[in-house]
Amino acid sequence: MKTDRQGKSRLIAAVCAVTLILSPKLVQSGPPIDSSPSRASTALEPGLRQIATLRPRSTEEITGSNWMIGCETLDRDFANYQEYKEYLVPLGIKTIRLQGGWAKTEKEKGKYEFSWLDQIIDDAKSRGLNILLETGYGNSIYKGGGGTDLSGGFPSSDEALAAWDRWVEAMATRYKDRVGDWAMWNEPDINKKHTYADIVAINIRTAEMIRRIIPTARIAGLSLASKSPKVLAGCLEILKEQGKIELFDWFIYHGYTYNPDEAYQSVEELKATLAGFSTKAKMRQGENGCPSEMARNFALRDYPWTETSQAKWDLRRMLGDLGHDVESSVFTICDFNHTGREINRKGLLHATADKKVDGIKLAYYTVQNCASVFDDQLTRVSGPVVGVMDEHAATSFAYRHRKSGRALIVFWDSSAIPSDSFITRPAHVITSRLDIPEPVWVDLISGRVYEIPATKLEKAGDFTIYHDIPFYDAPCVIADKSLLTLVE
Repeated sequence: MKTDRQGKSRLIAAVCAVTLILSPKLVQSGPPIDSSPSRASTALEPGLRQIATLRPRSTEEITGSNWMIGCETLDRDFANYQEYKEYLVPLGIKTIRLQGGWAKTEKEKGKYEFSWLDQIIDDAKSRGLNILLETGYGNSIYKGGGGTDLSGGFPSSDEALAAWDRWVEAMATRYKDRVGDWAMWNEPDINKKHTYADIVAINIRTAEMIRRIIPTARIAGLSLASKSPKVLAGCLEILKEQGKIELFDWFIYHGYTYNPDEAYQSVEELKATLAGFSTKAKMRQGENGCPSEMARNFALRDYPWTETSQAKWDLRRMLGDLGHDVESSVFTICDFNHTGREINRKGLLHATADKKVDGIKLAYYTVQNCASVFDDQLTRVSGPVVGVMDEHAATSFAYRHRKSGRALIVFWDSSAIPSDSFITRPAHVITSRLDIPEPVWVDLISGRVYEIPATKLEKAGDFTIYHDIPFYDAPCVIADKSLLTLVE
């Protein structure tokens, strides 16, 4: 894989050099995005006739969707926004997640330098992107100022807490007309010294400050690394006692699992737990992604991931979240060099140790394909309207287009950790009362679209049976052709 990338990078460099001569305005700092029908080439051979390829849709073409893309760690200089900014709009995701960075902003007591964040927020807004801005971490210029990285402690001294309040107030005041969505300190529960009361206290003081400055702000609480209903309930109990649950519009969990589909029993329990405390707030998945190679640190470590299994994992997480009615974040747009640990390879873009984007992973094109199909013009169909007959566990969901009523279904083998195989097997797919007059089969990894022969369809009253439909451990779609944006 690395050898292939090196050869491709040399070719890309030559193309970029020619492009620079001919049209400087079209050049971006990293490899150009492949927009050809073969942009996500795989070994898939489903035994059907290919008739088209999905055409990616940029953010301007999409009114809204369930997705957020991570642009994290800029507050600690682990990544460079300027390197990847040109890849955001073509991805088709309209919301980005940023981290505010107290320590980067206030390096001298009482003096704020927001220019680094101004540049990022202003650029993102100019591209039509919505921003969720996370507050954290601590600041070591204050005694008891808290940790400045993942798992760091909260500010604890009176001086530091007062300085924290001033920084949050200054940030909310500065961005009140540019940022409407906010989130709390990232993953406070991985610091085992933090009690539920500690987590709730920093959440309340931060949210109240933001709400005072921006009454219309939408605020995500807790930002828990855990997907444990027990941890959520422990925090919500204290929020309820203090009458502060209504400060929050969402509550965030992360909850990585090697098989992405194994998370959803806990997710449903989280939703049920929250419903017992609030009729307004919703659960939100705030950070999930998969490495593209073996990692020794961070979530999903010590497993031989590849760019193929990463793409499948990200796609199953996105569509699993959509099917379980939770907003979903893809972590992250670009690899980042976590100083003192290792390069975190969960990015959709490959980056070097010095933060240069030098490759576009299969997962980037896969997420593009997902975003091009599943937008806010679709609504999920509840109830048992689709089933997959196969020896392994299958996950499936159905959706209807809000205006036309035409339908699509998505399904995959959810029984194991995503593999590197593209071998499919035949399965029978049964739908009930779904309007799919011109069905096609779509592989969301590659974006290829295939004809479903009439001989594979059987009608039986309200039911349609699709016989011997290709099925494997990556999400596939049967859709009415009219619902897709295609290159034929």
